[in-house]
Amino acid sequence: MAEKVYKLMNDNPVARWAALFLIAFMMFFGYMFVDVMSPLQSMIEVERGWTPSIFGTYAAGEYILNVCGFLILAGIILDKMGIRFTGTLSASLMLLGAIIKFYGISDGFQETAFCGWLGSWWTAMPGSAKMAAFGFMIFGCGCEMAGITVSRSIAKWFEGKEMALAMGLEMAIARVGVFAIFSISPILAEKMGTSLFGHPTVVAPVAFCTCLLCIGLIFFLVFCVMDKKFDKQLGAAAAQAGADEEEQFKASDILKIFGSKIFWVIALLCVLYYSAIFPFQRYGANMLQCNLDGITPQQAANIFRWFPIGAAAITPFLGAFLDNKGKGATMLIFGALLLIICHLVFAFLLPATRSALLAYVTIVVLGVSFALVPAALWPSVPKVMNPRYLGSAYSLIFWVQNVGLCFVPMLIGGVLQSSNANNQAVIAAKEAIANGATDTFIPYDYTVPLVIFASFGILALLLAIYLKAIDKKHGYHLEEPNIKKAE
Repeated sequence: MAEKVYKLMNDNPVARWAALFLIAFMMFFGYMFVDVMSPLQSMIEVERGWTPSIFGTYAAGEYILNVCGFLILAGIILDKMGIRFTGTLSASLMLLGAIIKFYGISDGFQETAFCGWLGSWWTAMPGSAKMAAFGFMIFGCGCEMAGITVSRSIAKWFEGKEMALAMGLEMAIARVGVFAIFSISPILAEKMGTSLFGHPTVVAPVAFCTCLLCIGLIFFLVFCVMDKKFDKQLGAAAAQAGADEEEQFKASDILKIFGSKIFWVIALLCVLYYSAIFPFQRYGANMLQCNLDGITPQQAANIFRWFPIGAAAITPFLGAFLDNKGKGATMLIFGALLLIICHLVFAFLLPATRSALLAYVTIVVLGVSFALVPAALWPSVPKVMNPRYLGSAYSLIFWVQNVGLCFVPMLIGGVLQSSNANNQAVIAAKEAIANGATDTFIPYDYTVPLVIFASFGILALLLAIYLKAIDKKHGYHLEEPNIKKAE
């Protein structure tokens, strides 16, 4: 019987890169929504009464349900139900959560009796913050589920090919989303808010990004059509092997992952490093305002937006280097070192010099750090985990990461507020706002929060050094290139 021979879809560079860009732009829009309010912290405090502590609690809302176990469930769903089902579910959850958050901060919600009741229930937070945090929880479930689905999709479409480059490009595109929203969010709040609502408001950029998430869902549905065709094209033998893989997955495999030393080293390195990055993004623009003599939110955002651009510009090159030359564990070490240096510069040198040039340079260098670590970290996971439960391995790493990302924003918000309790400039500004001033800026001192971020970097550095040592001892091939050259 003659055997039919043909090229698979992922053998065609146009097809596999098209698939990558479809899922990458879904994450691009997701990352825009994550940080849509980050450049507007000072505006939301004046507009809705969200103190730094409340803002930190809202930011933590993105991760709460994931920490409570949703991400573990997401990994099981991914390994059992496959990429298309999980990705569609995650994109839908992102859109649903965005709609709830948009309603929570809207002017219409402020006028409802439910908003007043919500503000009086449980803890002292405005009703708008509680509703927005609830929507952010739903969105966060979808966003983190989408993250592991995208990683699993790239591992599937780029197996034996430019996997690190593909993951690097996906991350770079997502990082550009952060650049884009830090660039346009203050503008949308000012221009679009005034034209639609009669006054500058955070509602306008949130509404804009909610519409983009709808487009992201459509993009993923197009990818699903391609992925379904790819699965069919694999042939009966490959399709049967894939089915067996999914049938072989058991919930007990989670215990195998948790029992792996290399898993815990990677997961703890991940949570420590990202705890010094993503929570910092929430406060970074406001930190620049405070350390550069009260510049406007838009001016601060224009500086901070170069952080993700630094990461986006270099990540694809690092991915290509990793594919062809290796040195993944070494890249993790250098990334952690740069992280420590940058946060210490923000803590001590920037307040002393008030130099915008120093702020720009440090932001870009932090972006380089943010390129080094993820570019090396995520392509390393398939090297150390069984493909049968790779989705669950990614989800459990994300779950450990989310524990830090849930509690660190609350920690930073609380520390920022308590460390400025006796700051006379802060006290005077808050009194002015209480007396009706709407254009008053609150000049917080960020030294203690920034030292905490640097401390996370030090711990991540120690784990990166340890990871390189155990890789050398046990031969996980983390320092070796992903693309194997023919003998």
